[in-house]
Amino acid sequence: MTIKQTNENGKVTLALSGRLDTVTAPELEAALDAALDGANELCFDFNELEYISSAGLRVLLKAQKIMNSKGKMKITGVNETIMEVFDITGFVDILTIE
Repeated sequence: MTIKQTNENGKVTLALSGRLDTVTAPELEAALDAALDGANELCFDFNELEYISSAGLRVLLKAQKIMNSKGKMKITGVNETIMEVFDITGFVDILTIE
């Protein structure tokens, strides 16, 4: 997985490509820990993300909990496979998906 990060006036965008799974989830978690200091908006760009596992879902849930107290979070560019995972797990009710 690769992570491309942009910061603009308190808005952090993380564009992910590849697979977000047990191997790569710690990398995203570390990037979030560094990126969220001073952020009031977080956007995940999933246009090039192919797969997400339960480890990836855990990182998203943690990010959502942090952003609930700091501002807002959204996810864009979700493909059918990942949307199905969000539907089955109930994450569609927790996350803002555009």
